[in-house]
Amino acid sequence: MIDRDTLLASRQTLWMSLTRLWLDDEPSPDDYDDMASEILRHDHTDKQLEWIYRLELAPVMVKYQVSITQGWKAFEPERILPPLVRHNQRMTPMKRRWWILMSGMTTALSRPRWATLMQEVQHRRGPR
Repeated sequence: MIDRDTLLASRQTLWMSLTRLWLDDEPSPDDYDDMASEILRHDHTDKQLEWIYRLELAPVMVKYQVSITQGWKAFEPERILPPLVRHNQRMTPMKRRWWILMSGMTTALSRPRWATLMQEVQHRRGPR
């Protein structure tokens, strides 16, 4: 298991940036720009980014997206990081397989936004 501090050091800024995919309002062009910039600051392949989205973020974030609260305009780090850390620290091989199976449902509402974001990332990276 990865300790909390190591996990936060490697993921905190990326996770917080990508939480915008689950807000009630459609991300603005500036939001997509900021998220793409944050992704490019990290050295992740497209496949790694997909797994971060599907397995690290979506299982936690979808609970907020489908909740019956007034609406999410932003996620505060002190509220959202503890459940993200807990989820990722508890990720066993069996739970990983479970979330892979469930990822179609957990990403359904945010998938179009993710696709838009990844198009922006690909555009910035240029041909490989």
